[in-house]
Formats: sequence, C-alpha cells, structure tokens
Amino acid sequence: MNKIDKRLHFLLGKVKEECKKVKELSDFELKNKTLEFKERLNNGETTDDLLPEAFAVCCEADYRVLGMFPYDVQILGGIALHLCYLCEMNTGEGKTLTATMPLYLNGLTGKSSILVTANEYLAIRDAEEMGQVYKFLGLNVEAGVKRDTNEKINNDSKKDVYDADIVYTTHGSLGFDYLLNNLVQSKEDRFMRDFYYVIIDEADSVLLDSASMPLVISGSPRVQSNLYGITDFFVTTLVEDVHYELEDKKVWLTNKGIEYAKRYFRIENLYSKENYDFLRHIVLALRAHFLLEKDTDYVITDKGEIVLLDKSTGRKMTGMKLRGGSHQAIEEKEHLKLSQEQRSVASITYQNLFNLFPKMSGMSGTIANGKEELLEVYHKQVVVIPPNKPLARIDLPDQYFKTSEEQFDAVIQETVKRHKTGQPVLLIASLISDTEMLSKLLVQENIEHSVLNANNAFWEAEIIKEAGQKNVVTVATSMAGRGTDIRLGPGVKELGGLCVLGVGRMSNTRDERQARGRAGRQGEPGVSIFYTSLEDDVCEILGDDFLEKYIEKDKYISKRRIKRLINKAQKIKDESAVFQRKNSVDYDSVTQRQRTIMYRIRNDLLDGKSLDENVLKQIYLNNINEFAKDCKNMDDKTMYRYILDNLSYRLKELSISSTNKKDYLKQYADMAFKDKKQLLGNRFSEYCRLCTLKALDDGWIEEVDYLQQLQAAISGRSTAQRNLLYEYQREARLSFKDMEKSIKKAMIRNILLGEVSFGKDNEMIILYP
Repeated sequence: MNKIDKRLHFLLGKVKEECKKVKELSDFELKNKTLEFKERLNNGETTDDLLPEAFAVCCEADYRVLGMFPYDVQILGGIALHLCYLCEMNTGEGKTLTATMPLYLNGLTGKSSILVTANEYLAIRDAEEMGQVYKFLGLNVEAGVKRDTNEKINNDSKKDVYDADIVYTTHGSLGFDYLLNNLVQSKEDRFMRDFYYVIIDEADSVLLDSASMPLVISGSPRVQSNLYGITDFFVTTLVEDVHYELEDKKVWLTNKGIEYAKRYFRIENLYSKENYDFLRHIVLALRAHFLLEKDTDYVITDKGEIVLLDKSTGRKMTGMKLRGGSHQAIEEKEHLKLSQEQRSVASITYQNLFNLFPKMSGMSGTIANGKEELLEVYHKQVVVIPPNKPLARIDLPDQYFKTSEEQFDAVIQETVKRHKTGQPVLLIASLISDTEMLSKLLVQENIEHSVLNANNAFWEAEIIKEAGQKNVVTVATSMAGRGTDIRLGPGVKELGGLCVLGVGRMSNTRDERQARGRAGRQGEPGVSIFYTSLEDDVCEILGDDFLEKYIEKDKYISKRRIKRLINKAQKIKDESAVFQRKNSVDYDSVTQRQRTIMYRIRNDLLDGKSLDENVLKQIYLNNINEFAKDCKNMDDKTMYRYILDNLSYRLKELSISSTNKKDYLKQYADMAFKDKKQLLGNRFSEYCRLCTLKALDDGWIEEVDYLQQLQAAISGRSTAQRNLLYEYQREARLSFKDMEKSIKKAMIRNILLGEVSFGKDNEMIILYP
C-alpha cells in the first residue's frame, strides 16, 4: 500500500469511529453540528482537522434523508476529493453520493464550493436530490443552470447562485460566467465570489477531451468580409498533391498552389502584409473543405444554421461558433446564408479556468488512463478507488473486420441473437452518422429501439434509465445519457445482464472503458464486445491511400494485421489529441498572463481605486512626446488636428512665450485637464476611473480578438520552418506593448473629450469620444 492509500485508509478509520458516535444523535443535535463546525473553523481549526467528524455527520444525514449510507469506498473517494486528488471510481459506484461529503465539509467555510458536471440535466438533478442533505444540515445549495438552456439568468439571480454554500453547475456555464463576471461595468454587477473549491464530475471528459477548444465570448461585430465566396470557389478548383497537401488533419498550399493563387488573385506576394486577408480566407476555405466534415464536425439544422458537434461526445454545441471566420467559411462551403462574423471579447481554456481554484479535485470512471497528462498539465495525482463489489462483467475480445459493411452486419447479427433471448442490448457508436445507420439496419430486422444522439440530456437520461429492461434495444453515442445509472430490470440478471456492443474503435481507450462501464455496475453481470474495422473514423489518420491497398475487395488481410493497424491508428489519434491539448495550454498561457494583469487592474478600478493625478499628467505628456517624435516637422494644421482629436473640441489661443509646438501642446493639455477637473469638482476622481475603465476594456477586446486571429494566421508560417509558439509569443508580446500605448492614448482622450451628464440618483453618464 503506497503513502497516499495509507493516508486515505487511516482517515477512513477515523471517519468510521465518528460514525458510531453521530448515530446516537437526534436530528436536532445532528443539524446543530454544522453551527459547531463553523464556530471551530472561525476559531482556527482547519477543514482537515474537521474531516472525520464532518464526514461522519454527512454520512448519517445521507442515510436519514436519502436512505443511503455511503460505502467505505465512497468515503475513501470523498476523502481523496477533499485532499484534491483526481479519483477513478467505476461507473455505477455512486459518485454523486461520494461528492456530498467533501462538498459539505468545504461548504462549512462560507467560501465558494462548486461541483461541475457534464450537462444541465445532471447539475439540476444532483442539486435537487443531494440538496436535500445540505438543507437538512443547514447549508444552502443552488443549481447554476436552467432546464431550458435558452432561458437567460440575470446577474441578481447569478449572485444568489454563487453566494450559495454549494453550487452544482456545468463546466461551460461556469467558464462563461467567469468571463462575463470580468466584463461587468460596476462592482455592483459582479455576481461571483473568489474561487475556492471545485469537484469536476466526469473529469477526464472536461479536463482532457473538452480542453483543446477554448471558451470564447463574442460581440462587437466585425465588418463582414466579401472574400468568403471567391476564396471558396478558388479552393474547389485545387487538385490534391498538386496545389495542396493533406496530412494528419493539417492542410497547406504547395509551391505550385501558391503560384496558382498569385495568378488567380493577380497578386505578386501572397504572404505580404497587404494580402493578409486573401491568405487568411484561403486558409479558412481549405480547412472548411478538407478538415471539417458534415455530420462529423457539424450538422445543418432545419433553419439552415451550422451547429458544431463535440467529436468526443457526439453532443451538439448549440450557441458555440468556430473563431476567426472558420464558421463563415463552412457556411459558404454549404451554400448557406453567412452569419455575422464576430470579434472575440473574452476567452479562456478549461485548463486555465480550473487552475484558478486553490483547491481542485475531480472524479471519473476512466481517468487513470490520462494520469501522466493530468499530472503534467494540472499537477494532479490520480487515485484509483476500488469497487464496492468485484466486477462481474465479461469483456469479450474485440472483433476485427476489413470493411464497415462486414462490421455492421456482425453487430446486427449479434443484436438479433441476444434480443431473441430477451437480453437488453445497448449499441454505442462514436459518430452520429453511425447511430443513424445502425437504426436503419435494426428497422430492417423489425427490432424496436430508441436512438440517442446526445442532443437532449433530459430526454436521453429518462430513456437510458430503461436500457437495462428486458427486450429493450438502445442505440446511443458514447456520451448520451452519461452520468445516468442503467438499472437491470426483473429477470435480466439471469439472461447475463446488459449487453454493450461498441461499434467502431474510439479515439482513446478512456472512451471505450466508459462505454463498457455501462454494463456490470455494482457487481452485476454484464457483457461487452467491440466491433472494429479499417473504415472506422479513427483509421482516417493512417491516410486514404494507405488504407485503400488493404481494403481492396479481393485482397486477403489477416485479423492480426487488421488489429495492429487499428490499434496503431488509435495510438496516433490519442497522441495527436495530447499534442493538441498541450499546444492549447502553451498558447493560452500567453493570453493567461495578459488576462491576469488586465483583470487585476480592472478589478482595482471597479473597487474604486483612485488614479494619481500626477500619473495621469505624466501619461498625457508622454503621449505628446510620442506624437512629436513621430511628427518631426509639425505645422500649425497638424498641431490643431492633434488638439481636436485628443485634447479639446474647442480651440483656444494660448499666449505663451515659447514657439515650440510640443511645449504648446503640453500647456494646452494642462489647461484642458485643469478645466475638466474644475468642471467636475469632487466627482473628478470617479470620472477618471470610469474613463480609464472604458479605455482598458476597449483595448483588451482588441487584444483578445487579435490573439485569437493570430493563432489561426500564424500557422501559415510553418512553411518557413519557424517555431510557431515562439512566433506567437513574440507577436503577442509586441501586441501587448501596442495595447498599453493605445490604452494610455484612449484614457486621456476619454478624460479630456468625454461629455458628462447626470441621471437620476446623481448617476454619472459619460458620452465617450
């Protein structure tokens, strides 16, 4: 037993001792423990000191309120979660109940204690069911999402949510709320407390599978480009391996392709600064046509809108758009009406979001497979919690086929055979298109079934619950109904339990373990078989030409060779995903450094930090020095233009002895500053703070949008054999310096040119230049 396990089992023993004591308490005495614990925390004890007693109290409350007393392994899991480990607990082991203990203990601190989970259904369900325990013990609980995902939650309601002792929400909602909380215009509008403790349910899905796509808030529409149509048509005329090359989910123009583009658009240098827009739109069109596939990466709704698909879950990502014009390039490819291209105003990756929590833990049924990456990125160790009962599920050897036709035929035959006995069958595919094909084949066999494409979490959960009943056949994507227990119906154990048939090799072994884990919960019988072929989506990474020579109709290929090829494809795909996530972390760490600086300054301004007048004066003097340096031969016209654009809308003649125009501007600025200060009196400091906040926000929005665009554009430099991350860091550093300068110019313009009026309750209203 290693050091971590010894500590966990030692604390388990302590909790079990306390459980015997609290069993004798009345409901009133049990509830009163919460007040006692809070008082002890206020008097200097820590949550670690309280753990045995607080866990015992929560265990007893779980039993009295829900009728479920946590198993020893659930208490072990709860201890590990409190100590900020990532826990692997088998599917069906009761992770929801496990979380009540660390959430209760950390909720006693009065700080933010949050559990994030995969979808709205689970967040609302767990807040309602487990919330009964917390309320019994005197803590309040809220769900941070609504059943109707289109229903907006205003800031006052969000404040009530995040002020609660315990919050259940989704990772997406938490991330967007964090970004929105840092876009508010006054401290009264802020709705979030400082982060403290978080438990991430389905942690591998959140921290790994969803980690490479950053959360982005868009706004401030860009001027719509008219190059999408012409570059889309241009790309359709290209010939693979002549004008462009495609490899490992990357596409680029060859030298012949570059020459062809120059002739087509009648430009001399495709990579010059003035032709940047042409290059950007060509790259976007190439990716739309050759890297993004309909029904795999996105679907088209009845309204003619593009909706992205999460490839790891099969779930629709309603409301999310690809950045930097990629969304519009897909719309052009599909001949749809182009949506408005937005600029990014705020963004963050899940890695950086969850690293903001001083205490972060997580749980999943399959997280141990990613332990090296989780240690490297999040500095978190994975603890494997043993099951309460030994696993009785039989995992039969994978079946290997040359073509998808043979593969699907074998799956349907197995389904028919097992369905005849009454055994429930759950068919799990990684792609929505595969679930639709399976459904058609089952219809041909006259087998009633349900199809879950991970589109509606509430509806899916109700159906997946019934997947363990006799004679039931269910077809689902890997994520449909995840987090919902499949209980076996009467007589099903005798038939061998639930049969899980996996269709296609998945992108990683974690997803496959998750699929198998739908059967055999809590020591129940079950069986799983995976059917794979060389035409599985994962095998695309080997290349069409490579695969074609094996899939030829009359060519014999051994099962062992097929197995080696499919396993190789999965390994490459998994390694590629790890590389992408690491890349995402490296790129976002640049933005994170800038974000930390900007949010700190912004929060200081919102909290009323006043600006030193001498500093403001130094800024406008430096602005004038910069202007004079750039404009060496300044004439009267240029000087007056600068005054009207930056210092005052009303020209006044100053009687000064110096004929130096730079000195004249400085004295003019002094006069304008003094006049504004006199006009506003004791409200001047507040006015300067608001003007600075406006300049800061405008500058940061431009910077975020630029960095998002830069990531996409800089990929074109790989042909020059440059280090892309180094290039990005260098460009980002330069752009941050430029942003600082533009903010300082905008600050002074806002202060000196802003028009002030006062509304009801003497509220300051500023019309900015």
